[in-house]
Amino acid sequence: MKRRNFLKLAGAGGILLPVSGIAVSAEQLASNGMDAGDKKTLADIVLNTARKAGASYTDVRIGRYLNQFLLTRETNVENIVNTESFGVGIRVIAGGTWGFAATNDVTPDGVARAARQAVAVARANSKHQREPVQLAPVEGVGEASWRTPIRKNALEVPISEKVDYLMHVNDSALKAGASFVNSSLYLVNEQKYFASSDGSYIDQDVHRLWAPMQVTAVDKKTGVFKTRDGLSTPVGLGYEYLDGREEDKIPGQTTLYGDSYDMAEDAVLAAEQAKAKLSAKSIDPGKYDLVLEPLHLRLTIHESVGHPLELDRVLGYEANYAGTSFATLDKWRSGKFQYGSERVNFFADRTQRGSLGAVGYDDEGVKAKHWDLVKDGILVNYQATRDQVHMIDQKESHGCSYADSWSSVQFQRMPNVSLAPGEEKYSVEDMIGDVEKGIYILGRGSYSIDQQRYNFQFGGQLFYEIRDGEIVGQVEDVAYQSNTQEFWNSCSAICDESDYRLGGTFFDGKGQPSQVSAVSHGCATSRFDNINVINTKRKLS
Repeated sequence: MKRRNFLKLAGAGGILLPVSGIAVSAEQLASNGMDAGDKKTLADIVLNTARKAGASYTDVRIGRYLNQFLLTRETNVENIVNTESFGVGIRVIAGGTWGFAATNDVTPDGVARAARQAVAVARANSKHQREPVQLAPVEGVGEASWRTPIRKNALEVPISEKVDYLMHVNDSALKAGASFVNSSLYLVNEQKYFASSDGSYIDQDVHRLWAPMQVTAVDKKTGVFKTRDGLSTPVGLGYEYLDGREEDKIPGQTTLYGDSYDMAEDAVLAAEQAKAKLSAKSIDPGKYDLVLEPLHLRLTIHESVGHPLELDRVLGYEANYAGTSFATLDKWRSGKFQYGSERVNFFADRTQRGSLGAVGYDDEGVKAKHWDLVKDGILVNYQATRDQVHMIDQKESHGCSYADSWSSVQFQRMPNVSLAPGEEKYSVEDMIGDVEKGIYILGRGSYSIDQQRYNFQFGGQLFYEIRDGEIVGQVEDVAYQSNTQEFWNSCSAICDESDYRLGGTFFDGKGQPSQVSAVSHGCATSRFDNINVINTKRKLS
């Protein structure tokens, strides 16, 4: 649909679209749902009903999940989707076993029926479970609330304004020489109320935003084309991320990073860099030192650190779908497993401002926290929930339980997993200056990793060859290969905190039935020595 025709239909307010049989407007998405008092009343009905039915533990999640997606291409609006989902998920322990039920009948009678059903499911499951569930204790917090610290709710911004923004992005790319451009906005709001028989009543309002794009340049003589994806990152921020004030921008950096992202500026750079790819030389395979910037390295962290340190994966619970892990319990118990070099420190943290995983409490009512996973290169911990930590001889949940909907049962999901920056002052320029033969890689690309999260291959968006401490030109067809332990032990330098940035993913899949979650990974630019680089266009001999 052309922008002109779209605006005639949409007007200044919103557009009404059918989603799963329900028409949802932009104004309805931004409106307030059930207040906390009404949710507490319903939660008490669930807790009392489940207790009377025989549950030894109960938690209830009343959730309203709002999504808005805007998709454009060149001068056209491709699609706009608004969705709303509202319901109740109830989890209980009865007979030492979990039971779960969910309903969209959000009435006193509806939630009471679901509570009794959850208990019945638990009793049926208990016939097939040998050991009772062991829950780590959680002290009830009473009534509490948390909200993503946004200044501007993206769902309240008129659709016409957001379309104008994306059209300006596309126009900027086309004027800079792009042949094609796609730009999008993904806006998410999770309104989640949690209550448990431990005595917690927690109201949370979580916001996330992502502004991806892809710019393509075509050589009209040969028909060869090259693409460059946007260098934004999904964030736990509001619309201010896209129309941020000057004071929000990080001094010394472009507006591509930090608390603000100029999508149109990135579109111009993307067009120029995509065109440069058309004439860039193809890389000579061999051993190189790699200088990896944060929006590239965050994917390597996600796949080779975040996933293998999920305790349910380590225990084999995810083997049928998401795989297992090389980081087995015997390695952790030894207290000596060298996950990386001594400068490598990984931590999990659900309190990082602007991150996708930032919350006040997880979906089990556990307060968000920070904990170490790898300390001075040694594996020291995993990611675990209330019913898992006893398996690693710990008494306190890590607070990383999450469900992607009220209708989904919560389970262990990856928190923000980040690489700590270096302690000594060290810039990207310093790092490049210390490299004799290397490649500077920016942005995420295609990747492959085995089921144990050990052997892998990663590409990227942009590649620059380094010779004798200087960047000598843009190159193409680059991918590096290694295994997790070898790779992180080759880490020889990490820039200081001034270069530390968050990257992330909106769609991390796991579980059966499959669920998605959003998670961030922070790091500074890092160097890895003597890594095998292949040319992706050449056949292997």
